[in-house]
Amino acid sequence: MLKQRVITAVVLLAILLPALFWPSPFPFAAVTLLLIAASAWEFGRLNGCSEAAAVSLGLLCVALCAAAWGAGWLQRPMPLLWTLAGAAWVLAGAVLLRGSVAGWPRIPRAVRLTGGLIALWLAWVAVAQARVAGINFLLSVLLLVWVADIAAYFAGRTFGLKFTRQRLAPSISPGKSWEGVWGGMLGVLVLAFAWVAADMHWQAQVPSLYSRLAATGWWLVVLGAVFLTAMSVVGDLAESLVKRSAGAKDSSSLLPGHGGVLDRVDALLPTLPLAMMLATLSSR
Repeated sequence: MLKQRVITAVVLLAILLPALFWPSPFPFAAVTLLLIAASAWEFGRLNGCSEAAAVSLGLLCVALCAAAWGAGWLQRPMPLLWTLAGAAWVLAGAVLLRGSVAGWPRIPRAVRLTGGLIALWLAWVAVAQARVAGINFLLSVLLLVWVADIAAYFAGRTFGLKFTRQRLAPSISPGKSWEGVWGGMLGVLVLAFAWVAADMHWQAQVPSLYSRLAATGWWLVVLGAVFLTAMSVVGDLAESLVKRSAGAKDSSSLLPGHGGVLDRVDALLPTLPLAMMLATLSSR
């Protein structure tokens, strides 16, 4: 299993890193478009679609992303879209977590598929826009999710249930604790302040997300880091909820040793649009 995980990670990095650092942002947009399409296919399968219907969902996702690309959305500021997307994620996240695993099948399948398709489409537009904004900005958002996950894991292992008596969401993801969430938030706060200091020291031409927030005030850096960390947890829990409802451990086996693509991007689905919302609002 470890060998599979390492080989898969190396192959993914060999594809993603050249695309990320290519002078033009479009190779990265194309690679991530394939990943989002695979996620849409996985989401269709998790919601009881036939193979043909799941493939069609993936193709429809590609068509929507390509339409946004062709319309020039990747280079265009869209504060209204990101504000609406952010509000929708906060509301939908609250509804889904309140309904828990049992509530997911009660939502009509057409509504579930439409909601998932829109969420994946928004995430792709956001990540492509972030790459157009600059590598420093994009990495500051991606690393937020990765640092939050790593810090939450170690904090949960070390302090889990030592300060609280209940787990975060036992019916959805029994392994997650409130201490893990707090540890993730602390890790992201350290990352944010360190990144702003690094941007100032090296006089970054492209500001990170945190530097953009700091231009408004340090209070926004703290608020934004905590909020985005919390929403990354919501994205993770939302995908776990869908998998538990389907009786699946992983979203697919597309990535040997890692599960499916959706398993790797779930926390990014709300975080990317919300990061674009914060960056857009703070630049006004």
